[in-house]
Amino acid sequence: MKPKSKILIIAGSDSSGGAGIQADIKTVTSLGSYAMTAITAVTSQNTTGVESIIPISPKKILGQILFTSKDIKPDAIKIGMLYSTKVIESVIQSLKKIKVKKIVLDPVMVAKGGTKLIDKNAINLLKSRLIKRVSLITPNIPEAEILTKIKIRCKEDMIFAAHKLINLGAKNVLIKGGHLKSKMVEDVFLSKSDFKIFNSTRYHTKNTHGTGCTLSSAITTFFSCGKPIMKACDLGIKYVNSAILTNPKFGKGHGPINHLNSMKIKKKFK
Repeated sequence: MKPKSKILIIAGSDSSGGAGIQADIKTVTSLGSYAMTAITAVTSQNTTGVESIIPISPKKILGQILFTSKDIKPDAIKIGMLYSTKVIESVIQSLKKIKVKKIVLDPVMVAKGGTKLIDKNAINLLKSRLIKRVSLITPNIPEAEILTKIKIRCKEDMIFAAHKLINLGAKNVLIKGGHLKSKMVEDVFLSKSDFKIFNSTRYHTKNTHGTGCTLSSAITTFFSCGKPIMKACDLGIKYVNSAILTNPKFGKGHGPINHLNSMKIKKKFK
């Protein structure tokens, strides 16, 4: 099967394979596209938590992005963990040079186990300069609260926060509702012209490590292949829901989801 599109992923590495660059590559590949990477940090982590984070220098991150894109021009870019102002400045500089129009930003701020992954100055720069340059931003509720300084307790608060992100310059916003204690999971999509709430069944499992990374990469893949941004969100959410439902139950903590749920093996292996 020939890859349908080419995607550059700018994000941190997860040694346990459930989130970060590893989850991104698995997602893009299983949905039929070609994944390239620029690694922003190397973590030592497993399903129980993060042991250490080793940052990659902004210059090296910039080099990865530009040198890779010079040879293989990406159809879309997915941006994940950006831990400092200098890294964000490097990414903005690279986006100006490679001129890719389809960009999805997952504003990774806190790991599943609670480890903080970005500093305050970087958050302010992300809000003031990076949000305006991307096609879609996909915060979960804690991230949306940090970005908007709004306490989110219900669906109406999510909608209010989404409007605030649009006012900050975001073109499209998808706030993920998994953190609310609701019966269904409600994800809020908003742009200047469209509004939609995606309703999904809530699966009661601790194995949800990497859902945010996976969702943003899935959306980027569908978007890169020509789907409108709202439809790409819909398809990405369905892919992640199936991945949660069929999770392999690995690890002692927050285990990974099943990135291979979309793949059909045609030959029997003996």
